[in-house]
Amino acid sequence: MSPFLMSASVPLSCVYTPPCTSYLWVPIKNIERELICPCCKELFTHPLILPCQHSVCHKCAKELLLSRDDAVSELDSEFSNPATPVSSPRIRRLSSASVERLDRLTRTGSAAHPGWKRTIHSQGITTFPCPSCKYDIDLGERGLSGLFRNFTLETIVERYRQAARAAVAIMCNLCKPPPQEATKSCMDCKASYCNECFKLHHPWGTPKAQHEYVGPTTNFRPKILMCPEHDMEKVTMYCEVCRRPVCHLCKLGGSHANHKVTSMSSAYKALKEKLSKSIGYLISKEDQVKTQIFQLEHMIEQTESNGEKAKREATDLIDGLCAILEQRKMKFIKSIEDSRSSKLEKLQNQMDEYQGMLENSGLVGYAQEVLKETDQSCFVQTAKQLHIRIRMATESLKTFQPAAEPSFTEFTLDVSREEELLKELSFTNVPDAPVIDLTQSRLYDDGIICWQQPNGALPVDHYKLEYRRLDQDGDCAWESTEDVCSTSKVISNLDTNMSYIFRVKGCKNSIYSDYSKEVLFHTPPAPVLRFLFDEKCGYNSDHLILNKQRDSVESVAGLPMLLSAERIVVGSYMSLNFITGDTGVTKGKYYWAFRVELCSYLVKVGVVSDTKLQEWFHSPPDINSPRYDQDSGHDSGSEDIALEQSQPFTFVTIGMKRLFIPKGSASSSTESCKRSVSTPSRIGICLDYDKGKVNFYNADTMQCLYERRVECSGTMYPAFGLMGGGAVHLDELITLKESTKPGFFLDS
Repeated sequence: MSPFLMSASVPLSCVYTPPCTSYLWVPIKNIERELICPCCKELFTHPLILPCQHSVCHKCAKELLLSRDDAVSELDSEFSNPATPVSSPRIRRLSSASVERLDRLTRTGSAAHPGWKRTIHSQGITTFPCPSCKYDIDLGERGLSGLFRNFTLETIVERYRQAARAAVAIMCNLCKPPPQEATKSCMDCKASYCNECFKLHHPWGTPKAQHEYVGPTTNFRPKILMCPEHDMEKVTMYCEVCRRPVCHLCKLGGSHANHKVTSMSSAYKALKEKLSKSIGYLISKEDQVKTQIFQLEHMIEQTESNGEKAKREATDLIDGLCAILEQRKMKFIKSIEDSRSSKLEKLQNQMDEYQGMLENSGLVGYAQEVLKETDQSCFVQTAKQLHIRIRMATESLKTFQPAAEPSFTEFTLDVSREEELLKELSFTNVPDAPVIDLTQSRLYDDGIICWQQPNGALPVDHYKLEYRRLDQDGDCAWESTEDVCSTSKVISNLDTNMSYIFRVKGCKNSIYSDYSKEVLFHTPPAPVLRFLFDEKCGYNSDHLILNKQRDSVESVAGLPMLLSAERIVVGSYMSLNFITGDTGVTKGKYYWAFRVELCSYLVKVGVVSDTKLQEWFHSPPDINSPRYDQDSGHDSGSEDIALEQSQPFTFVTIGMKRLFIPKGSASSSTESCKRSVSTPSRIGICLDYDKGKVNFYNADTMQCLYERRVECSGTMYPAFGLMGGGAVHLDELITLKESTKPGFFLDS
């Protein structure tokens, strides 16, 4: 922990924050939670903004890069000493020599080691997980130099440091010994001055008089934010797709060529207004927050007391079971002891009798003495009873039988049933919390939420699904559905372009489980266009296989291609095979989603007008003819002409598990690698007929991947073109047909 965070005497310096039109003075010591690096748990030092919008120290980012790659493990062990205790709480501290060596290698890699960047990139050293959200950050070949420094956060951290060391003055850098206390710091000269030195080095009438100066500080940040991709260019625009500042070169021919951008002033105004509004909303809810804090404090107390009570009750019950076992134990032991004593007594008596059968001892010795009696009457009187005893001993000797068995089998305990009961001993059968299935759940203006029980969990009687809308303008209460006996539920009448939170709990014997983890979904920006694939309009049954439900289409080589294979020597002549939806749009704004098989060779998805369809399907090409030009007709690449020329159709291409963005007029061939992204598991398309605009989305995250103007004339249809092997599957809610809605044109 930083020493600044452990200080109990931090002055109440304040940060000025203007929410809306009011002013708020926040004690800076109260925001220290936001100033801690999630990696090293210390105050941020030169923080960098990651693509996921979290921040991390520059040095921590370097260490994360090193820790992810085994090829540089020798670099770490070369300067580390396992016997030396680590005093810093960083995840893996490197010595200054190690970090300096890494800096030297990254600076001189392209010059001294031409293969350095390529080797690093191939080994994955430019990828590491964000310490906050665990999202994998891919820095690309530029590495850390492609990230912006978070100057705003850096400034706030410096204010906190100044508040913590208010008793330690910043001294003038130009004074002769002894130096005076500084009163100003020049952001251009990056030095601190006392009043006399400042006047001496910034005289009136000179360019230095125009320098920017602030109060005494040790944080000298650059005055202008430069583009990390184009080192000599200032950032003047803001990309709304990537949510980061960009320069004009990034927009003209870089990776942001086809992204929607705004001016920096507009972005500044919009973001500041949004942030101010959000802060104002939080401030207006201060009483509510205090009430909830009080509730949480009360719940903490209840949790502690109820936990102790539950522990005592469980201990008492277990002790009660132990007492019952102890009583039964004493009873069983007493029975065994009584039986043992009885058997020992019987066996001992029997052994004594047999001892008497021995010569000169016991019965035999007594009989021998009786035989010495000479008086007949006395002998007869004694010998008669003695003879009976001798005869019984003789018979006992012939048929030996122990007086008692040494075994105690009658006292064997069978505790298998009790052991099973004890193993199953548990608290009241509270059902396990269900888990919402993100892969099966879909959300449009209607949505279907699916969930399942954890592995090994007992089934429940029914479920209760709850959801609420996220709205900053007011508190939206949880809405609850009726009891659901299945593991899915359709939710109707959802607002478009809105975020919803869902949770579900199970019920067993009137006992409810805990809620599932809350899951956030974002509805599309428009109502759903419901359609199926049209088997009548341009459908080529030789190359496309449509399932019975007409919600999946698969591309195959086809019989004509196979029959013509004998004449194919150096190549084949193939074209895109198009299929459209059976529902078109003549006005309004609509959205649909689908899934493209990752193994697909080439698939084009987008929209097309009915007039263009007639042109494409009027003269279908003959793929068997070697005179067929695969670059003619609708596959000529005309959709890649300049963006400013609106066309009655637009498509994006999917293949090799990548989604390729159409290039703009200013794009160069070197930027082609930046025009593709990994194919999302689901793709969404939104057509705004009235504004003549179409947007392509990652349907899982509702991130806009590409926006393009389109000439909306006649009826616009969802269109899909397939070449080679591949398949497209419509989402389930897209295929649920309803009655004709306004703005729909149903193909007959």
